[in-house]
Amino acid sequence: MLRIFDITLKDLLQLVRDRKIFLFYLFMPLAFTLLFGFASGGFSKEISDSRLPVGFLDQDGSWLSKQLHNLLDASQVIRLEKVFLANQADLQALVADNKLAAALVVPPGYGSELLHGRLPRLTFIGDTSTPTGMTVESESLSAVQRLESALRTALILERAAGDMAPFDYTFEQALEAWEEPPIRVNETTSSAIQNKSDASAALAHTSPGMMLQFAIAGLLTSAQIMVNERKSRALQRLLTTRTARLHILLGHYLAILTLLCIQFAVLIVFGQLLLKVDYLSQPAATLLVALASAVCIAALGLLIGVMAKTEEQAVIFSLLPMFVLAGLGGAWVPLEVTGPTFQAVGHLSPIAWSMDGFKNVIIRGLGLSSALLPAAALGGYAILFFALAVWRMARAEES
Repeated sequence: MLRIFDITLKDLLQLVRDRKIFLFYLFMPLAFTLLFGFASGGFSKEISDSRLPVGFLDQDGSWLSKQLHNLLDASQVIRLEKVFLANQADLQALVADNKLAAALVVPPGYGSELLHGRLPRLTFIGDTSTPTGMTVESESLSAVQRLESALRTALILERAAGDMAPFDYTFEQALEAWEEPPIRVNETTSSAIQNKSDASAALAHTSPGMMLQFAIAGLLTSAQIMVNERKSRALQRLLTTRTARLHILLGHYLAILTLLCIQFAVLIVFGQLLLKVDYLSQPAATLLVALASAVCIAALGLLIGVMAKTEEQAVIFSLLPMFVLAGLGGAWVPLEVTGPTFQAVGHLSPIAWSMDGFKNVIIRGLGLSSALLPAAALGGYAILFFALAVWRMARAEES
């Protein structure tokens, strides 16, 4: 057992002397996390507005058309764009170019028609056969009906009660009554699920993605140590002693695993304190995913070290999996925005399972149970990689 720890200590001392270890394990993931964070808007302080942009052209200019504008402007579904246009054709062009979701034109005489008990027609510009057009049309009709209903109520009460029900007062009260409808749908969200802004969601994806990507890239240094061990024939001399082949592999494996655990700890603390990525909302779940990821990637590093015969092969065998596994596993682009086929293929990469585990905690606010399946999948990959490393080393000795 002491021989295992001797090999581990020897590897760690060699790795610490290599400047590349700090480049791949700390500097590069920090730099690329900040770079991708800025690129994806992770550091933006602006609050995005998801409402549909709608143009509004008031050709009437009456107080009733301005009331309609105010009702639409207060909508939670659409937002009125400030466009200074002289005619309806300009609005139609903006809608056709998809710069506006739709547009509404208030014709001249709109207010006068309403006051005389008639229902004037508004001009709606948009494709009502699409979900967007239907949504804008429905929201516009709702505002128009609120205005017309409040106006009719105020006129009727003024005729019936005279000064006891002044028009302005009853009109305002009728409009306010629409704010408190008799039937309301309340949406209740579990306290375990936290709403994330676009900025925090971007960093919540970028931070673990870059951490995992450069954990694989850092395997280059570990692989080169094992290559140099064979080139200097230190491995062959070690095998002539009582040190078993399995002990040698375990010693190298523990060295890689130790470095990965240190890397993950530093980057998780960095993400939590400086990037405000909520890794520690569920510490046990985060620890389980991080440890399972380190166990899996360390086994991959051991396999790369056993397979590579030269330093050039160590570079290729380290960087190629980094790009393939990180790209397929959703380290760069969330798998949620891809199709079902790509998601299924992506989960052939262990990085996808690591990303699932981290995002279950820091984005979805789930607990320890959400980390069990990703951890089990990563454990399965670790066993596979380690078994392949043992098999490959045995074959190399036979040849």
